[in-house]
Amino acid sequence: MIRFQQNARPRTDTPAHQFAIGQTVRMKSRTGLVQKTAELFQIKSRLPVKDGSPQYRIRSEQETHERVTTEDNLEPADTPVVANDPVVADSPVV
Repeated sequence: MIRFQQNARPRTDTPAHQFAIGQTVRMKSRTGLVQKTAELFQIKSRLPVKDGSPQYRIRSEQETHERVTTEDNLEPADTPVVANDPVVADSPVV
């Protein structure tokens, strides 16, 4: 039999979601992998925590499907993209 404790405090070990529904994000580039584009995604819904990281359902306007990813794979879209292309990196800033 399961007994519930009266006035029990909520669990605080579950991390909070960093991104809001509707917020624009992009996937973080991974070491050793070349990212084709800095594709933008919109947060469609928040999902439960998996392996200590909150999950999200995301969607890009260029794709016909949604993806599920963890928060540690995402960054806000307003974070500047670092170019790995030497031509772009050496171009003068206007």
